Amino acid sequence: MNKKITFLTIALSISINVLYSQVKNQYINVFTELQYLIDNESQYRFKRAVFITENVFLDNTVKYSDFCKVINNYKSLVEESKNANILKYNYKDKINMEYHAAIFAIMTDTINIKFDTLSLTHTPFSYDFDDIWGNVNWEQMFVNKLLATHKGNCHSLPFFYKILADELGVEAHLSLAPNHMYIKTKSEKYGWYNTELSSAMFPVDAWIMASGYIHLNAIQNSLYMSALDDKQSIAICMTDLAEGYARKTNFTDPDFIIMCCDTALKYLPNYVNANLLKIKTLKHQLVTELNKTNQETQKSDKLFAEMELLSTNLYLLGYRQMPKKMYLNWLVSLKQECEKYTNKRL
Repeated sequence: MNKKITFLTIALSISINVLYSQVKNQYINVFTELQYLIDNESQYRFKRAVFITENVFLDNTVKYSDFCKVINNYKSLVEESKNANILKYNYKDKINMEYHAAIFAIMTDTINIKFDTLSLTHTPFSYDFDDIWGNVNWEQMFVNKLLATHKGNCHSLPFFYKILADELGVEAHLSLAPNHMYIKTKSEKYGWYNTELSSAMFPVDAWIMASGYIHLNAIQNSLYMSALDDKQSIAICMTDLAEGYARKTNFTDPDFIIMCCDTALKYLPNYVNANLLKIKTLKHQLVTELNKTNQETQKSDKLFAEMELLSTNLYLLGYRQMPKKMYLNWLVSLKQECEKYTNKRL
């Protein structure tokens, strides 16, 4: 009986190791492609980065051609909306602003579309208040999930906006706030302005500051409110890749997770999520080491020292954790008290 149990245990262990090996190979392939996308200019590289990062977590069950087809449908819808609505704006970047207005419209408003005798109604995307940070289900953060359900969050909504803007050849920049992401764009008339998709508004920079969770150091050290370039946007995907891998493997391969975080931080220095995930991974390593030895070792001391250094540095840079309840109240206040935060020029 004991021999049988031992054999089954060994067989199970081998199966798990083979599975983890297959998963790691898939993730290494995605990491390699993300690195290539960062280093090489291409028009649609952010779309590709988002797709491969999500699809590997979905066990590569989505075809890129199908994903692109859906994006192209929305691109056509934006084109139709742009052509059907005349924007009262007479500066040299009028066409760009018309595209931004059309993207915003199809994401936040009900659009009636007529094709000859056929009439269709496009409903806006809504904010999904269920598991807003993907703590229970990482797929909550995905553009794939947004497209399938028409519900998204402050991760998938700005990702989708940027993908559409890239498809249409207009600039849109991701920008970060505590536990949050939004869009920054620039026009000749208004200069830099913010687009907030969770509440369908154009808030002034004060809306970020109003929460009380942005320390002055955080702005000075570019933790928040900067307009990210394409390389930095893909660095966010690199961190998402690490997060997905951590959940797939339950932190059994910390080296890969830390490699992704370190790579992301090369292009987006001081990125909060990359630092937090690295700290979390080091903590898992520390707990594993202490459970294995039941006493402090040179390795555990080193892990603790690195954790402490990263945590202290993040605090000095201006990071402060924002409680979930306060974040939700903040989102609701943007909608209910929009007059306080709206860019009235827009």
